[in-house]
Amino acid sequence: MAVPNPDPKRDARPTLEAVAARAGVSRATASRVVNGGAGVRQPLVDQVRRAVEELGYIPNHAARTLVTRRNGAVAVIIDEPEFRIFSDPFFSRQIRGISRELNAHDAQLVLLLVEGSGDFDRVTRYLAGGHVDGVLAFSLHTDDELPAIIARFRVPTVYGGRPEYRGAGEDAAQVPYVDCDNRGGAREAVRHLVSLGRRRIAHIAGPRDQTSALDRIDGYHDVLPDAGPELVADGDFTAEGGARAMAGLLDAHPGLDAVFVSNDLMASGALRVLRERGVRVPEDVAVVGFDDMASVAEAAVPPLTTVRQDVEGMGRLMVRLLMERLDSDTGTWPESVVTPTELVRRASA
Repeated sequence: MAVPNPDPKRDARPTLEAVAARAGVSRATASRVVNGGAGVRQPLVDQVRRAVEELGYIPNHAARTLVTRRNGAVAVIIDEPEFRIFSDPFFSRQIRGISRELNAHDAQLVLLLVEGSGDFDRVTRYLAGGHVDGVLAFSLHTDDELPAIIARFRVPTVYGGRPEYRGAGEDAAQVPYVDCDNRGGAREAVRHLVSLGRRRIAHIAGPRDQTSALDRIDGYHDVLPDAGPELVADGDFTAEGGARAMAGLLDAHPGLDAVFVSNDLMASGALRVLRERGVRVPEDVAVVGFDDMASVAEAAVPPLTTVRQDVEGMGRLMVRLLMERLDSDTGTWPESVVTPTELVRRASA
């Protein structure tokens, strides 16, 4: 049985020429509107957009790139192992904020995970290929090679969290970042514990190769300058790390009556150990976390008092700063942003 030939008029995709004809403008004007160019009066922009919608025209990505000199893609680089990215709600909330804001700017998110030094070559090749318009990088470490790599290719960048620029040069030090007031939030947490009459207050710290953890340690010592190093236990921002640190503190300091924990996941591990050892919270030991990850803090037993930072909002701010940088005619750098924190009181302290 013969298959009928398709109707070429019905199956042909609408062209830019067809859009221009429908809108009553030149092809060049239609191209500037469709591909994001500037210099077209608003009435003509509206006419072209109506024609695009009526005809179902799909813009050509290569043509758009030639007009705008952009790829419409932004790399999100996270220097953490994959298991942490997909198990820690902090990262999912920050990525959600970034993704929503990129969608609003009609840009695509490209996720690059860095699990070890071997991945730096892959990231270097990708950035050198000019595949993205900019970079959003977060969860950096003090010995990180990423700032130097990014600075080498002069890719517009915004950091999530105050970075260390060790070995990255002066240009990298101009790169804006978005962070919360880690030190101020830590001070507020410890002051709250002091206001409850607690006198033997320990701290479970995050990794000391990350500035957020160092700032929270400093905030703890701002309120308790005489607290010795033996009252600060190192954790790794995971529930298991918090449990190990809490067990060590209880063994070494059975008389402690409060603990400020550098993030909610570690606090959940600390609460588990306290419960297993028959220590009442908050009657015997009060606990305050940091982040206010609702899925962790509200589900904790008892519900966790913690310091809230607007993680999703910070992701959105990172995108806005990057777009400000990309849209700047002068190439100037936007200012870094430090967002406020807030103590959220629940049952643990």
